[in-house]
Amino acid sequence: MLAKLQKRKQDDGFTLVELLVVIAILGILAGIVVFSVSGISDRGQASACKTEKSTLQTAQEAYYAKNGAYAGTDAILKTAGFLGTAPSWYASTGTGTAYSVAVTTTGTTAGCT
Repeated sequence: MLAKLQKRKQDDGFTLVELLVVIAILGILAGIVVFSVSGISDRGQASACKTEKSTLQTAQEAYYAKNGAYAGTDAILKTAGFLGTAPSWYASTGTGTAYSVAVTTTGTTAGCT
């Protein structure tokens, strides 16, 4: 009986090699996750740029539909209630019959085109 208990006691636990293999596998998986997640923020920034540009275009079109002319500046669009906040990456300028949306210096720094 004592021999069975001593043999059982020796069989418990993991060997050093088994622990090192598990640690190596976890390290490889962590490395894969880090590299796959790093590109997500780049795509998010590009989507934010596209969204701001589209919002400015929609605001200009809505202003034109209501007033019969395009807004001269973003400040007019904000004052008229077509924009909730002033855009930071793009600026729109308009005349009575046309408008343009251009990237600002801040937008260029942020990677907008």
